[in-house]
Amino acid sequence: MSLFKKIFGATNESSDEENQNEQGAMTPSNLPIDDLFTYNFKKNGGKFIYCDSLNELKEQFENILEENDWFENEVLCYESKLFSLLDENKLPYTDVKEPKFFFASCENLIAEEGSILFSSNQIKHKKPNELPDNFVIIATTSQIIAAVSDGLRAIKKKYNKDYPTNITTIKYFEKVEEEDFLTYGSCAKNMYLLLLEDL
Repeated sequence: MSLFKKIFGATNESSDEENQNEQGAMTPSNLPIDDLFTYNFKKNGGKFIYCDSLNELKEQFENILEENDWFENEVLCYESKLFSLLDENKLPYTDVKEPKFFFASCENLIAEEGSILFSSNQIKHKKPNELPDNFVIIATTSQIIAAVSDGLRAIKKKYNKDYPTNITTIKYFEKVEEEDFLTYGSCAKNMYLLLLEDL
């Protein structure tokens, strides 16, 4: 059952049955928005970690550091609200020369393509290929939206008239075997997403 169904109640059971394919699984086009994001994000090669509390998020962050042997390595992070988590783990983030990973929040999570929407608030003026290959991103369940156009509307509403610049999405989290025109110019990132329940 999806997070949204748990909160707002189940919909008509017969319509749920109509949305299922022959194997009894929901088809991607009929999934609830949170499940659709998870499905597409994993399909794109992202590593998804659901956290139901801040304590669990901190614990999972430490697990990522341990898994990759990133303790005491430099980190690229532009958001002061995240510095305390780096301080707790003794990770240097000022005057970095060779960061092992990029640590940030995001603007939104785009369900229809399993991508992450960033702006200059997270990545400054950098292009995706100028950032480290490894990303650790913190987001909340309320940031999941259907489409990129919804993300642009959310940015417009959130920032009123002081809009951020450098708005971009990152969609590919593993090297594609055969590049086509849809992947041209994209760069794959080793992506960890720590998703905090806030609904």
